[in-house]
Amino acid sequence: MRHAMIMAGGSGTRLWPMSRNAKPKQLLPLVGSKSLLEVAVGRLDGVVEPDRRIICTAERFRDLIEPVMPGIEILGEPCGRDTLNAVGLTAAILALRDPNAVFAVLTADHLIEPQEAFVRSMDIGFSLVEDDPSRFVTFGITPTFPATGFGYVERGTAIEGFDGAWHASTFKEKPDLATAQAYLEAGTFNWNSGMFVFSAATTLEAIERFQPDARAGLATIAEAWDGPDRDAVLAEIYPTLPKTSVDYGLMEPAAADQAYTVCVVPMSVDWRDVGSWPSYAETIDPDPDGNRVHGEAVLEDCRNVLAVSDDPKRLVTAIGCEDLVIIATEDAILVAPANRAEEVKAIAGAVPESHR
Repeated sequence: MRHAMIMAGGSGTRLWPMSRNAKPKQLLPLVGSKSLLEVAVGRLDGVVEPDRRIICTAERFRDLIEPVMPGIEILGEPCGRDTLNAVGLTAAILALRDPNAVFAVLTADHLIEPQEAFVRSMDIGFSLVEDDPSRFVTFGITPTFPATGFGYVERGTAIEGFDGAWHASTFKEKPDLATAQAYLEAGTFNWNSGMFVFSAATTLEAIERFQPDARAGLATIAEAWDGPDRDAVLAEIYPTLPKTSVDYGLMEPAAADQAYTVCVVPMSVDWRDVGSWPSYAETIDPDPDGNRVHGEAVLEDCRNVLAVSDDPKRLVTAIGCEDLVIIATEDAILVAPANRAEEVKAIAGAVPESHR
């Protein structure tokens, strides 16, 4: 049976000062009146039934999510242990309930259009794993420019019987500009989207093979998940799990192991990873001077300025500015050159605790 898990646990510090520990980016109305999490859940329509969806998030966000996502199971992490453990715990819980479970792993900070192309690609991914549970599927985004902020996956040979699916040849980390340009020109590379489809049983088998310490702890938590001791066991065991990502801990070793087949399904979509202010700016239509505004702002003789205000009483104004990011909230203001906006995470960690 098909299931889906949406990872929504990050605090989104690169979108400070709007994104805070108490209300992270995935819960902010950054896309019209909807939060990124609401958009991500809605995207599953036509992919997975509502009663087979899980949101994996920090336990401290539960009270914020439950009122806007009624009826969806929430897997609350007592602390962050990176993506492998979020995926592994989901697999362990699903495998106990459904031995044939196949599940998608998605994130709450992506914008993807059109919906029809997303649904079509997801169906291919699910079908690949249902046909052969030893397959691990990742989704590649057709690159439109030589991005240095994304990882890449190279397509190998086509998979017989599945139009639009390929064997994954290699995974590459974030490249420098020259290398990214070479990848773009080669025509065989996709951006690594961070979206996957796995068999729950095979995922657990692979974690036991590659990360045995994590597997033992995950099994203990899963066995208690539907019982009265869930919270106590989770709080005791989860913080002890080895911290690693699904890419390093699962996908890369699986790609080098003949027991598994790593596949890539390219998605021909408009894909935006809303993880920083420059990437968020791409979701806003620019004026003739390249300025992008969310909220109340007046810009005179400005070019390529992102001006954001989430407080209707706070007006952002600027004169003669270029290539700036200006973010205003009720209690904090951020001003930064656009080419240094990725450094906001450092500022978020340096401000007083009351402003984090």
